Amino acid sequence: MFPRFLPASVRQLTEPESIDFAHQMQRTDILTSLLLQPIPTNYICQGVGGVPVVFLHGFDSSLFEFRRMLPQIAKECEVWALDLLGFGFTERLPDCMFSAQSIRTHLQAFWQTKIQQPMILVGVSMGGAAAIEFTLKYPEAVDRLILIDSAGFTKPPATGKFLIQPLGNLATKFLANPTVRRSVSKKAYFDPAFVTDDAQLCAALHLEMPNWREALIAFTRSSGYGYLLDRLSEIQQETLILWGKQDRILGIKAAQLFEQKLPNSQLKWIDDCGHVPHLEQAKITAKLILDFLGK
Repeated sequence: MFPRFLPASVRQLTEPESIDFAHQMQRTDILTSLLLQPIPTNYICQGVGGVPVVFLHGFDSSLFEFRRMLPQIAKECEVWALDLLGFGFTERLPDCMFSAQSIRTHLQAFWQTKIQQPMILVGVSMGGAAAIEFTLKYPEAVDRLILIDSAGFTKPPATGKFLIQPLGNLATKFLANPTVRRSVSKKAYFDPAFVTDDAQLCAALHLEMPNWREALIAFTRSSGYGYLLDRLSEIQQETLILWGKQDRILGIKAAQLFEQKLPNSQLKWIDDCGHVPHLEQAKITAKLILDFLGK
């Protein structure tokens, strides 16, 4: 049986890796300083041994992003993935703030509750910005850092601050449109053959969760992640930067800029790959991560 907190349409998944991943999802109550009550938080844990590796997904997404790559890395070490506050299948409780700062607070509480030792933090797209900000705030919690086609190098659009009703509902209605989401998916991949019906369902299941619309509007109005360029030099952790050579979402210039600004970093390009190497070139991405861990 699938976990009860997942939407009923999870039963429409068809690809074995998606079905297996959904079956393995768990929830745990995380007590934070954000609310008096704990936040039911969705996560997956696989593998054993070594320094724990923790994966953070991108904007308006969920840990389903890691369904193709996590099992491969879990053969060698302990891996975790969680749904960030306000995203995925982590519960969006009333009166909770949804911002970069609240995501950091929730992540730190999750780390204290479940990880409890320095970790290797992996961030994808917006998750990369979250990983950078977390490392700056809690350097003692991060052993090494991995950024995959990471956001965080440019200023967020100012228009988010003015996303008041009814504009917020119109914007999220547009974003929820299946045609729009398929178009974005095709742009994210180098090979459009990856945009299957199953992949589209994985990318949209979390939209059925309560308060998805409200949380997304609140996060966007908070301006998300600010300009991190000026603080990148403060990160002393060894950092691996992985980047799809055909990224049409963020482009490729940011990859080289990250390498220049992060003092202890190395950049690895992934050929025939768009914005989502962990989905499009899962085996290659997993090998590059494992090689980095082996060091």
